[in-house]
This record gives sequence, C-alpha cells and structure tokens, in this order.
Amino acid sequence: MITVDARGDACPIPVVKTKNAIKEMGGPGEVRTLVDNEIAVQNLTKMADQKGWKVSSRKIDEDNYEVTMTVGETAGAEAEEAPEVCQPDARTRKTVVVIASDCMGQGNDDLGHVLIKSFLYSLTQQDVLPATILFYNTGARLTCEGSPVLEDVKSLEALGVEILTCGTCLDFQHLKEKLQVGGVTNMYEIAEKMLKADHVIRP
Repeated sequence: MITVDARGDACPIPVVKTKNAIKEMGGPGEVRTLVDNEIAVQNLTKMADQKGWKVSSRKIDEDNYEVTMTVGETAGAEAEEAPEVCQPDARTRKTVVVIASDCMGQGNDDLGHVLIKSFLYSLTQQDVLPATILFYNTGARLTCEGSPVLEDVKSLEALGVEILTCGTCLDFQHLKEKLQVGGVTNMYEIAEKMLKADHVIRP
C-alpha cells in the first residue's frame, strides 16, 4: 500500500497527488490518501467512482480523514487518462475572469471580502475553468503575500489557469516585491486579453 499525505493541500492537489501515486505504482494495489477536509474526500471518491475503482473512506479524528482506493491491472494507464475533478484540459480557452477589487460587489466591504474568497474557492471546484484571470486595481492584493485567497489562486494556476497581475497596480500599492503567484502584466496585454476573449466575467 502506498500512503499519500495531502493534509493541508487545497483542491485539486489531493487528487493530483493520488493520481500520480497510482501512475507510479503502475499496477494493481492500494493507495491510501490522508486529507484534512470533507471536500477532498468527496473529490477523491468521485475520481475513484469515475474509473470504477473500489474506494472507502473513514474519519480518523476531527480534522483527519483517510481515503483508500483499490485499483486493478491497468492502474497506471487509467490514472494517466482519468479526468481530474478540476481538470486543466477542461478550461474554456477564451473565457477571461477580471478581478478589479479585493472585495466582491458594492456595499459592505467585510461582506465583499467574504464573497470574493468564496468566489475564487468556487472556481477551483468547477469542471470548466477560465483560461486567464486578470487582477488589477485593489484586486492585485489578492495575488500577494498575506492574501486570504492565495492558496486558491495557486491551485487555479496549478490547474493551468493563467494568472496575471497589473504591474502598475502593484507598483502603486508598493506590492511588487510581495507578488506570490502568476506573472506581471501591463494594460496593453490586459486590454488585448479582454478583447480577444469570447467571454469576460467580472464578479
């Protein structure tokens, strides 16, 4: 049995780690994945069900869960071909999400901060992802050190979503040295990405 420790990892990292362990196993056997949230348990179970693998889970204690998969002879090939819960290839190539603020909507800023965090987490759970997310104005804070959504944005980048933050916005807010994810862009590229997009989403 192979044990995968995915505690502390945000979606889709537990699925990716488990998939890689099955590929490395290259044959029949068991993989046990340790996670610390029920969402990860659900995502791992969904992946196993999609491939017809036997799967079981149990709660070890308050913040720890164990998911065990039993896979057959073609485990390596099936893992390589299996769609992930949030798969990179399922991106909508010309959909661009624009994040222009560190809070979502107008009105109460505290509520807005909760909403933008929930929105970005919800993006990580989608089967179809945007090609690019653009961060500018105070939205640039969300890709920098101390951001409450940093792990979710990193997860989206790991899935193949392009993450770009306005360089002028980083400079204006003295954040350029604190950028933690994605690349730096300029207004020409932001305009170009938006003009070439089939869909532009502004939460």
